Amino acid sequence: MNTLKQLFSLSALAFLLLANQACATNEKQQVATAQTDESLLYAGLPFDMPKVEQPVFPAYEASITDFGAQSDGITLNTEAINKAIKAVNEKGGGKVIIPEGLWLTGPIELLSNVNLYTEKNALVIFTDDFNAYPIISTSFEGLNTRRCQSPISARNAENIAITGHGVFDGSGDSWRPVKKGKMTSSQWNSLVKTGGVVKDDVWYPTEGSLKGAMACKDFNNPEGIETDEEWNEIRPWLRPVLLNIVKSKKVLLEGVTFKNSPSWCLHPLSCEHITIRNVKVFNPWYSQNGDALDLESCKNALIVNNVFDAGDDAICIKSGKDEDGRKRGEPCQNVIVKNNTVLHGHGGFVVGSEMSGGVKNIYVADCTFLGTDVGLRFKSTRGRGGVVEGIYIDNIHMIDIPHEPLLFDLFYGGKAAGEETEADLQNRMKANIPAVTEETPAFRDIHISNVICKGSGRAMFFNGLPEMPIEGVSVKNVVISQAKSGIVISQAKNVTLENIRIETKGDVLQIKNAENVTVNGQTHNNPSAKAQAIEL
Repeated sequence: MNTLKQLFSLSALAFLLLANQACATNEKQQVATAQTDESLLYAGLPFDMPKVEQPVFPAYEASITDFGAQSDGITLNTEAINKAIKAVNEKGGGKVIIPEGLWLTGPIELLSNVNLYTEKNALVIFTDDFNAYPIISTSFEGLNTRRCQSPISARNAENIAITGHGVFDGSGDSWRPVKKGKMTSSQWNSLVKTGGVVKDDVWYPTEGSLKGAMACKDFNNPEGIETDEEWNEIRPWLRPVLLNIVKSKKVLLEGVTFKNSPSWCLHPLSCEHITIRNVKVFNPWYSQNGDALDLESCKNALIVNNVFDAGDDAICIKSGKDEDGRKRGEPCQNVIVKNNTVLHGHGGFVVGSEMSGGVKNIYVADCTFLGTDVGLRFKSTRGRGGVVEGIYIDNIHMIDIPHEPLLFDLFYGGKAAGEETEADLQNRMKANIPAVTEETPAFRDIHISNVICKGSGRAMFFNGLPEMPIEGVSVKNVVISQAKSGIVISQAKNVTLENIRIETKGDVLQIKNAENVTVNGQTHNNPSAKAQAIEL
């Protein structure tokens, strides 16, 4: 009998050793595969950029339950989670584990050398108590202002990550105003019955939220609010971004899901070496300012293999707004956007409109947009300044784009495509032509190829500034079928269209206020404001 036990023990030990060896081999293979896949991202880049550095963590681990966290959905775990992060940071770094369960919390602050790891079935939901989020000085929509602290934040950190399989829910429905036109009658009636305030067919969650909205003349940053008491009154309007990482290096977001943000969802600002990989972002389509990702003034970034479903723009490249952005002077540069899917959004891939610090060296490839309002969206307006250049886009597939698959709008007025009338746009365009200054935005050296779109509004629209036309744009190998109308090129020069197929009932291509537009090798000039129809 003892001999049998010994044999069994030896067999079990041998099995465990083999299993461990197999796991170790598998992990090594996965690491090797990941490194190989990552190296392929840089192959054939049309510009030079360094490889994005990845964070590395010590083997030390701690669970938030070690610090008193309870997964009952009732206990507020803010202190326990932040204590765990601080303890691991003080140990020199490692992994903070959020186990399976429902974890209610207030703001979480990441510290250097900490990997916040979420196990499967871990759901982190942020409290809807506005008072849990202190009002801080920050930047929002490219301007220096004050907002509530983000549910997840880091500042001046290095070597940080949020990884695993869990979900972070920002309780955004408690914060966001809602436009009546974005809901069915029954949805709107149900929402109004919950309380809040309605003004001009917009529902606000509180009187303070409405007061904050009324203080905003330019986008969502209030003016004339001076004292701490006044700021506190409009606290519900100061909707934070769900995740705000500022001036940090070697940042990784991988595997997790972020949803239901109060405003923008992911907002890395002035960061270097940032990777966003295999992440999912879900915001309701009606969510005001519900951008999925706003990469602002960042350097050396990978955005790969993600799924975005946004209430506003999906993948956005920014660098500050107007004078604040120009003073910051930090372009967003050296970015690879590859193998991403966008399910909904005002734009699939977007540059601007806050691009005053400049944007350059951006490579976008192998992405799919399913029903985004606009596909590739470039936007700015007078007063921004900044230069957008060195943008390369290849192999994009789209379906059911209600407006333009490709849009350049240098008369952007702050509304989503379709929310303003043609008369509104024409009124802005009638303004006197100003001199070119540091406030004049410039879009140039942009290359787009291998785009297929089935179902769209206008196929393409180039709408540059008369004092600074869109310049040096090449569009090659494009098929747009079932388009409601064709291409319009206005206020542009040195544009090349090659191997373009547009299926539409009207004119395929119209050129006005443009020079040196080359279509399949033939050059056209039409400085007149009256459109000239061209055959493709």
